[in-house]
Amino acid sequence: MSTPVSVPPTDGRPSAGDNGFRPGLLSRLGAEAFGTLFLVVAGLGVPLFTLPQSNPLPAALAGGLAVTAAMLAFAYISGGHFNPAITVGNLVVGRIGIAAAAAYIGAQLIGAAAGALALFGILRTVPNIPDARTAFDTVTAGFGEHSVIQTSMAGVLLAEVLGAALLVAVFLGTTARRNIHAAAAPFAVGLAFAVLLQLGQALGNAPFNPARATASALFSSSWALEQLWLFWVAPIVGAGIASLVFRGFADAGARSAAADTEHAGAAPDAEDEFDDDSDDSDEEPGAAETQTANGRTASAERPAGAPEAGRDEARDFFDGPRSQ
Repeated sequence: MSTPVSVPPTDGRPSAGDNGFRPGLLSRLGAEAFGTLFLVVAGLGVPLFTLPQSNPLPAALAGGLAVTAAMLAFAYISGGHFNPAITVGNLVVGRIGIAAAAAYIGAQLIGAAAGALALFGILRTVPNIPDARTAFDTVTAGFGEHSVIQTSMAGVLLAEVLGAALLVAVFLGTTARRNIHAAAAPFAVGLAFAVLLQLGQALGNAPFNPARATASALFSSSWALEQLWLFWVAPIVGAGIASLVFRGFADAGARSAAADTEHAGAAPDAEDEFDDDSDDSDEEPGAAETQTANGRTASAERPAGAPEAGRDEARDFFDGPRSQ
């Protein structure tokens, strides 16, 4: 069995299997910016020069492979979001704090804009492309008359919500600490993104990534900025739905595991049945219950800074298996 890649949590919690590696916020922001730049250069650059309407497969594969490569290269530093929708999903399930999430989104926007600027500069050097902004229009997200097949606003909005929800669900599920296939997370997320891009391009260049949508809109005609709101609102809504569902499943799984553990132990004495401290939901953060030889539980103090036992899976981050 392969060993999952070790990725530190973005909220500063200690994790096992990372050999004490704790990247600072600036390092994480740099990784997010550079990874998003790579996604934009590959995801927009390939369709800019390959006519995606006549042959959309290379553009979709380029976007998906770029996600896989960026996660393999930088996920151990920042977690490998490269997408504001994924960052929001991680925020909702508690893997990242509000301040860090805002900083991540800012870094992603900077990286995406830098990548689009580089492509815009390349376009201006091509003599057969007289207007670089018109060329960018062909890869910019839009709806109505700016959609390849004239998809209405409602259709593109629904597709963006659904696509972002699926992408965030794949990310959260494959990067969960208890997932034994976490090593395959970059490939799962990349393949999911490629499949979704294949659909999104036909509807209206839907990117399922607000940073990428913003980057292309900045260098397109004025209509792109007017329609940009949809490609922020819809992915964020989709990310929120997926993360809330994921968190609900994780909560249910944690309760089920706790119930199984309780039923597996010995029956408590009469005095324990009325002991308020036996309720797991009221357990102090610094204490853990240990099983004694006669089946009774006793409270044992945990060392300061040690992770809380039985933590909700939705709050665990992509950091591989426990060290043996």
